[in-house]
Amino acid sequence: MDMKCLLLCLSILLLVGCNKTKKQNYESISELEMPQNIQEHPGKKLMKVYCYVCHDASTPEDKRVAPPMIAVKRHYLMENSTKTEFIADMQDWIKTPTEEKAKMYGAIERFGVMSKMAYPESVIEKIADYMYDNELEKPEWFEAHYNKRRFDNNRNN
Repeated sequence: MDMKCLLLCLSILLLVGCNKTKKQNYESISELEMPQNIQEHPGKKLMKVYCYVCHDASTPEDKRVAPPMIAVKRHYLMENSTKTEFIADMQDWIKTPTEEKAKMYGAIERFGVMSKMAYPESVIEKIADYMYDNELEKPEWFEAHYNKRRFDNNRNN
């Protein structure tokens, strides 16, 4: 009987010890702090404030005054530019937009050359940095429009 009692006591201690260990693990996992407010890229916020007045993806195609930002990004990255080159091109265009510097010929035909914007270089840099590294919102019609323009341009060349 002593052996049975000893085995029973050891089994109970083992079960209680295992349950306690598991409970401690669960408690430590629940105590992990997840960031409550993940910071939004400053360029995204600036793009919403400075660019979406004209370049918002939610504006219907027939009511647009400028191409959506995803179109701007695609045209400026078509030349496989580096991030530094992309930012410099965006700064150059926004500081002094001219027809000669345009990379979006269809947009110039449809909307004309955009007005010169007196934004600080740091603002343009943050916006371009965000654009280069992130997916931008696309209007529903954009892919079909973009592919049609590319097809038409390739056919004319």
